[in-house]
Parts: sequence; C-alpha cells; structure tokens
Amino acid sequence: MQASTILKELGLSSGVNKGCYRRGEWVGDGPLDTSTNPHNNEMIGQCATATVAQVNECVASMDDERARWVSTPMPIRGEIVRQIGDALRQKKDYLGALLTLEVGKIRSEGLGEVQEFIDICDMAVGMSRTIDGKVLPSERPGHFMIE
Repeated sequence: MQASTILKELGLSSGVNKGCYRRGEWVGDGPLDTSTNPHNNEMIGQCATATVAQVNECVASMDDERARWVSTPMPIRGEIVRQIGDALRQKKDYLGALLTLEVGKIRSEGLGEVQEFIDICDMAVGMSRTIDGKVLPSERPGHFMIE
C-alpha cells in the first residue's frame, strides 16, 4: 500500500501536518519532525510539533475538560469509547499499514498493535457498565462505608 494512499485515508497530508490537538483545532508552530520509512529512508510526511506554550494550553484545556468528563455518567463515557473503538476498526488496515511504514514492523504486527487499542476500548466499554467498589462494615450499628 502506497504511503500517499494511507495518509489520504487517515486524513493526513504527505506534506506538513500539525501535531497537537487543542480546544477543537490542530496546532503546531514548533520544529518539524520528519517521519521516514526505515526500509528505504523515504520521507513519509512531516509533523509540525507544538511549542511549549501550545503544549501548556493543551494540558490546561484537558484539565478543564476533565471535570466535565468525570461528571459524565460511566455508561455515556463507555459509549464514547465504543465510538472510538469503532473508528479504529474502520481504519484498522490503514493505521496498521502506517505503523508498518513508519516503524518497519511486518504487516501483522502493525495490525496487531491497532487491534490492541481496539481491545482496550472494548474492555473499557464493558467496565463502564460494571458496578465497582466495596461495601465495608462499620463499627457503628446500622452504618456502612462505601468505597
């Protein structure tokens, strides 16, 4: 599979791509990072890395979003993770092929790495529907503690 086909299917450019997602947009005004095929040393693409300020803004926005995510009911969070897993499934062949190109893995290993992400998503979806925690006895009559 050609690098240009893989990148196009993943919404990436064979030119310069921004490398940091912050508050709904891709940014990257830092140094360029070039991805090279280790098999033939051909350039696959480039990524404009984030500046320190852009990374700090990204971390701050993640911290802001964390409170909303934590207050979202677990089954709804599980649904979001399920959708992420489905998106990975839809692009599994292309993501695996990109790993094969960038890291020099054989095709089955590239696909296997993507499958690991999918499996973790599936596990997280299942966990979002489990009731976790312990009910602990208390020394006080008619009282208990919940973990």
